[in-house]
Amino acid sequence: MTSLRGILATLVLGVAAAIVIVAVSIIPFLNPVFVGFEQDRAQAQAWTGWTTAELRTVTDAVLSDLILGPPAFDVALDGTPVLDVRERQHMADVRSVFAAFYVVAAGAAVLLAVAFALLRGPRARSVLWARLSRSGAWIAVITVVGGVIGVLFFDQAFELFHTLFFPAGSYNFDPGTERLVQLFPYQFWVETTIAVGTLVVALSLLLWWFGRRRAAANADEAPDAVGAV
Repeated sequence: MTSLRGILATLVLGVAAAIVIVAVSIIPFLNPVFVGFEQDRAQAQAWTGWTTAELRTVTDAVLSDLILGPPAFDVALDGTPVLDVRERQHMADVRSVFAAFYVVAAGAAVLLAVAFALLRGPRARSVLWARLSRSGAWIAVITVVGGVIGVLFFDQAFELFHTLFFPAGSYNFDPGTERLVQLFPYQFWVETTIAVGTLVVALSLLLWWFGRRRAAANADEAPDAVGAV
């Protein structure tokens, strides 16, 4: 029974840690500097036919609506709306998914904070840090394996993600006529996904390393600690 409780506790903590790590890893890439850099690499200027200044103006407005709101996504260039009704609705759906995910991430962070608040003694803290350390290792391994599969089968993974989180038919756009996929071409998403995944792995390994150190340090304060961790 103790072993089963330990496995369940490790699983819950691991899922919570994974959600928090992913949430933190996304944030650095939601900024105009990185987005502009990736748009340049993906040749968004050629896709849209706009100058770099025009591209930045439109993209900054889209990012502002996504992050700060309100989610109107009604940016116009020379008086002409950039996104059509279906594109604006899809971006509103994207913002809803983002908001829901970060609510879940906030809950996961609270769960981890509560675990640390309740487990105060060195023995309990050693067990907690050991579980988090193992979780970090597993998150890194799963991310690497999933990342390799995702890169090899990016189209299928991209389709699966959208099928799970968005209404059918609401996310297929024509790159020849619709601006949303011209603003953020295929290469943009491949490289951004790799960048986020790399940061997830780095933070997971940091959790593994730091968790091991803290578990050992707390164990030294409670040398009589025994039992499964």
